[in-house]
Amino acid sequence: MRRIYPDYAYGPGPRSNCWWDETIAAPDWPRFDGGASADVAIIGGGFTGLSAALHLAESGVQVAVLEAGTPGWGASGRNGGFCCLGGSKLSGAAMRRFFGAEAAETYAASESAAIQLVRGLLDRHGIDADTHSHGETQMAHSPKAARRLEAQADQLQKAGEAAQFVSGDQLADHGLNGGFHAALTTPEGFALNPRKYLFGLAAAARKAGAALYQRSPAHHVRPVSGGFEIETDTGVLRVSQVIIATNGYSSEDVPGWLAGRYMPAQSTVMVTRPLSDAELSAQGWFSDQMAYDTRNLLHYFRLMPDRRFLFGMRGGLRASPRAEAAIRRKLRQDFEAMFPAWRDVAATHCWSGMVCLSRNLVPFIGAVPDQPGLFAGLCYHGNGVAMGSYSGRLLSDLVQGRQPELPYSTAVQKMPRFPFGRARRILMPPAYAALGLMD
Repeated sequence: MRRIYPDYAYGPGPRSNCWWDETIAAPDWPRFDGGASADVAIIGGGFTGLSAALHLAESGVQVAVLEAGTPGWGASGRNGGFCCLGGSKLSGAAMRRFFGAEAAETYAASESAAIQLVRGLLDRHGIDADTHSHGETQMAHSPKAARRLEAQADQLQKAGEAAQFVSGDQLADHGLNGGFHAALTTPEGFALNPRKYLFGLAAAARKAGAALYQRSPAHHVRPVSGGFEIETDTGVLRVSQVIIATNGYSSEDVPGWLAGRYMPAQSTVMVTRPLSDAELSAQGWFSDQMAYDTRNLLHYFRLMPDRRFLFGMRGGLRASPRAEAAIRRKLRQDFEAMFPAWRDVAATHCWSGMVCLSRNLVPFIGAVPDQPGLFAGLCYHGNGVAMGSYSGRLLSDLVQGRQPELPYSTAVQKMPRFPFGRARRILMPPAYAALGLMD
């Protein structure tokens, strides 16, 4: 594999001490061993891959999932657990400007449909994933951001949408007290334990007939007559079609089409010990809402059902033990600045992982151009719980030659390259510096 970060980023260091590992044991998938064949191979066993596998298997398609690590090792097993609107980093106005009104409206519909899909999967397969939060709450980090949220709330309410604006002097009464100036709650979305959700998908996919393999990295995807050969450590899988579902853990050469088209970026998370009622009262945060702030380099946080507090942020640019220690210190500093009453509350767990960006700031979901039988779904910009699951559902239709039943915007059907090829990470420090100044 040819990846653009140092090996440390793809090893155990960033993932060490992940809270979700304590909440549910990983299923014991076999390793892929020897030669075999299937209708469809899926490279990547996260939300995208397992959603695609489940929906394909339920349609009678013979499918094999190749996961390079153990189940839940990648971003799907270590994220913040926000099932919410998102997937793109473009505003509605920018989406309309770049892709047209119809594509923008369809994409907006897909964000809502993605949340509904996850809720339906949880209900249909009886997956207990510790869900909570009625929609999501955005917290203003500055007076200017508070004015923007108030104007946004007014627009939503005039359009007949449910939205609640909370001014700064009312935050404590709503259990949302921190270093913030206002809040806007919208009703779509919920929070969950991502690892429990992922393993629920896996169990449903296996029950439907999908073959799931762990510790089986795909090293090469070769077109051959009638399909593809996928080379692993221990053998070759022969298939008619392939879905690439590797997101921030993609490789420049699996397949070569991906080179230069995706940008991994680090996100870091911590979880505290359970908080007492007195500690919650001292800070004035007792809401079960999942929340995030209005910064470009945002923070995201939520009080979980067991009263632990999850707090995460974007921002890491380097991958090394020293850089990992530094970003974890920065995370702790930001937590204490925003929730000062909890300065002495210990964080029992802290870890990092990769989100994935595209150059045009929207996901890619679709057929790979000029390579019949090859499909991909990735680049969810930190919102992979809903949009990754949704991507897998769309890909299951596309692989079978069906028009997707769910909204499928033309905005997500192209994936331009970044400049500078494998050196494209040089774009990130100036971009992050500019975003930091804007914040």
